[in-house]
Order: sequence, then C-alpha cells, then structure tokens
Amino acid sequence: MAHSYTPGLKVSERILVTKRRILPLKGEVMAKVGDKVQPDDVVARTFLPGDVEPINVANQMGLPPEDIAACMLKKAGDAVEKGELMARSKPLFGLKWFASESKSTLTGTIESVSTVTGQVLLRGKPLPVEVTAYITGEVVEVFPEEGVAVSAWSGFIQGIFGIGGETYGTIKTVVENNQTKLEEKHIDESCNGCIIIGGSRVTAEAIKKAISVGAKGVITGGFDDKDLREFLGYDIGVAITGSENLGVTLVVTEGFGDISMARKTFELLKSNDGKMACINGATQIRAGVIRPEAVIPTDMDVHAKDDADAFEQIGLHVGSPVRVIRHPHFGRIGEVTNLPSELTVLESESKARVLEVQFEEGEKAIVPRANVEIIES
Repeated sequence: MAHSYTPGLKVSERILVTKRRILPLKGEVMAKVGDKVQPDDVVARTFLPGDVEPINVANQMGLPPEDIAACMLKKAGDAVEKGELMARSKPLFGLKWFASESKSTLTGTIESVSTVTGQVLLRGKPLPVEVTAYITGEVVEVFPEEGVAVSAWSGFIQGIFGIGGETYGTIKTVVENNQTKLEEKHIDESCNGCIIIGGSRVTAEAIKKAISVGAKGVITGGFDDKDLREFLGYDIGVAITGSENLGVTLVVTEGFGDISMARKTFELLKSNDGKMACINGATQIRAGVIRPEAVIPTDMDVHAKDDADAFEQIGLHVGSPVRVIRHPHFGRIGEVTNLPSELTVLESESKARVLEVQFEEGEKAIVPRANVEIIES
C-alpha cells in the first residue's frame, strides 16, 4: 500500500530512543559500550582554548617593537599568573626605578611575542567542557575522542515549541485534565525538582511560580505569545532556542494560545506520574529542524528484541492521528478517515490533495494535506 508522507510529531508509549552525545572538539571519552548511565553522568570531556588578550608591551614600556624580545622575562609557551611580571627594561644609569615593566593581565600562557607589532598575546586557561548522558540508559556506541550514543526504551513526546536546555525531574501532574489552564494556584512547594504537567495554556505567573519553588520543567499544551514576551523580557527570534538560562525548561506540545494538550499526550504523561522524565526545550524551525522533547526512560534492556517495523515511519494513512496546523481548524486533533487520490478545488480556487479527518468531538472536515501533521506513535 502506498502512503503519503506528512511531517509530524512523535508521541509514543514505548520507543527506542538513542541520543548522540558529542563534544564540540576532540577530547576524552569517559564511558564505554555497555555502561549504564544516569542523566548527570559525564560521558565525555574536553577543553576549549581560553580567550586571547593582546598586550602592547612596546607601548607600555616606551620601547621600539624590535627591542621587547631582549626585555622579556617570559617566552612563548610559558605559564603566567595574573599580575606576574612578564618584561622589564634595563634601568638607566643603574637606577632600577627608571626601569619600565609589563605585567600579565590574566592567568594562562604566553601565546606569542611579536617584535614587529610589539604585542604579546596572552591566552587564558583552557575552559573545561563536559557532556553528560542526558537520559538514563545504556552506552551502545563510542565515537573515539568525540562522544557516545546512549539508548533507552522510553516513552517519548515531541513538542511544538520550547525554551530552556536539558534537565530532568519527577513527573508531577497538577491539573485534572488536558483542558485545564495551568495557573499559579496549581503550583506549590511540592513541585520542587519536578517536571510539572499542565493541560492547556500556561500563564507567565505560573512559570514564575514554578521557578520560585525550584521546579525543573513545565510541559503544557499552549503558551500565549504575550506571556512569552513577559516571561523572557524580549521578543524571541527565529534562531534556535534552548540556551536560555531561566531556571526552568518549558515544552509546549500543541502551539500558541488556549490550546488543550492532546488527550493521548496528557494520558501518557499522567500515567507516568512519579517517574523521571528528561526534557529539552531546544527548538529550531529552520533547516535542520529541532523539536523540544520529553523522554521517559524505562528499565527495559535496550537489546531486547522488538518488531522494528512498529517504529518505522510509514507516513500518512487512514487511521493516522493528525493535528491541524492552519485555520480554520487550527490546533484540533483527529483521525484520518479518507485519503482521496484526486486533486480537490479549494475555496481559494487552487487545487490540492486533501484528506477527510474526524475530530475528537465527532465532527468531520475536509482539510488540505499540507495543513496537517501526523502525531506519530
């Protein structure tokens, strides 16, 4: 049977999740294949070169550039401490207070000494960079000097938009159903260290309360763009998110506005109440799409045999759960009931392939295929 491919979000109770944990530069891999790892475990480490700072020693000492080599007390490659003497000129008439000096402005090493410009380049201490496992799982592959791949059978949810980076915590559902707005009143001290699960839109006040009680993250159906500006203090651009240091990570599963979380997504999260979830709000909508996500690892053996075809993306077909991503049915969720093969004339008088979808409330509608995304399971 042929299938029509439509991009979509994954929402699965059980899928083999594999995360590549790669260093920005070559370094040392700390884990080996078969190691069981936790989210905070360091699996690879490297050092980024320190910042470079130029010092015009010739100007400081009142010498021509070609003369500074004879005055240097340190040479290229030598370590220096902040405030340490690097160069001193010969005193006039044997009186040392007539000698000029140059001191290091940072702790690091001397990168180079130029007799052309009269400058000394200092490089600060290397900056340590550590890559953690991010999820609870097993190391299944090692990339020498680069990193590892960590796998775990997990519940897996992709969102529409997020802010904040990688974190983890205990799932705590604080609303009764997927249609309840997540407000400040739902959050208290018991949410410390938790991933708070909401229903529909979350308010800016609720996010601030989550930060104040020490929550690790929030997963909810919708978020208002005005609340986003109030929360961040600026308009967010189209570049990748995830680097914000706000004290909490937010994952929005449906979109902007008063949109209820998909029932399947809410029930999956609620059924895992009390379990650990690893979440990441990083989002990129341009080329190289990055989705925010929630991973709920299980204790299953990653090498357990399973039907791989069950996890293969087969595209759009009758029975596919979909979400409408454009008006007039924006945000509604339903199931594909028919996929006509012929082109259909739309209200705009253009022709496009369409599908018939039955929404959760029972209503049916004809929608252009380009206006939906699959909720993959």
